[in-house]
Amino acid sequence: MNDMNDMHVRAGTSARGPYALDIDPERAGWSRSSLRVLELAAGGSQLLTAGDSEWIVLPLTGGCTVLVDGEIIELRGRDSVFSGVTDFAYVPRDAHAQIASGAGGRFALAGARCERQLPARYGPAPEVPVELRGTGNCSRQVNNFAAADTFDCDRLIAVEVLTPGGNWSSYPPHKHDEQRPGEEAELEEIYYFEIEGRETAETGGGDGLGYHRVSPSRPGGTDVLAEVRTGDAVLIPDGWHGPSIASPGHTLYYLNVMAGPGEERQWLIRDHPDHGWIRDTWPAQPVDPRLPLYGPEDPR
Repeated sequence: MNDMNDMHVRAGTSARGPYALDIDPERAGWSRSSLRVLELAAGGSQLLTAGDSEWIVLPLTGGCTVLVDGEIIELRGRDSVFSGVTDFAYVPRDAHAQIASGAGGRFALAGARCERQLPARYGPAPEVPVELRGTGNCSRQVNNFAAADTFDCDRLIAVEVLTPGGNWSSYPPHKHDEQRPGEEAELEEIYYFEIEGRETAETGGGDGLGYHRVSPSRPGGTDVLAEVRTGDAVLIPDGWHGPSIASPGHTLYYLNVMAGPGEERQWLIRDHPDHGWIRDTWPAQPVDPRLPLYGPEDPR
């Protein structure tokens, strides 16, 4: 997948075994970040061998149990990524975890190669900070379940973003592909997309779509303009990324998974110099009244 034409990973093209999506550092052509989407039928289970990576088990639909280090972590989960914040489980490196679901569901496994072995832990949904970022048609909701300053990991940073239909997020375009102390942190990033759609007889599924842009920050760098649909991912080893555009009538969801080589685990970004001024307009506009879509304690 390290060809620039492969930075847009379409749904199903990276499937492997029980995983509808399976991106590891080798397949991505980088060093640390991983993402899998596990689909379990009712009563199904899957062994996760952590190896040299730390992992977060994040329900996308449904709930599950995670048996790790002799502890059973019960995840209530949610009906969908559009219905509420979810609880989650942290699986440390070198661990073996059994993921099982009585009713079935879909579960994101966000991973990062790391050095420290931290304890397995439960992340309660009510403790997930929900942030409203931007204003006007740049308004979006960020569920900071494993942001650098909200949940302790060694390398992994992961958040969820929900963008109401017609809005732009990941905007202004920004990058984090260089180590600049106090200004920018080098981070490999995966965007995983789902779009709230309307069921149609013609497609048999959701009809939602979005668009995502990555422009080069260096000669020969990543250059992507992708029409994204549910199950797609975009790999970002470098480059200015944004906007992510939600088509009218369809909320756009994406899961961001990041990790990098810096001594400190931090999310430091640099705005594109041609577009960063847009932040100065935000205080004069209200936040989109459709937000928040839900809070951390909303029911499924």
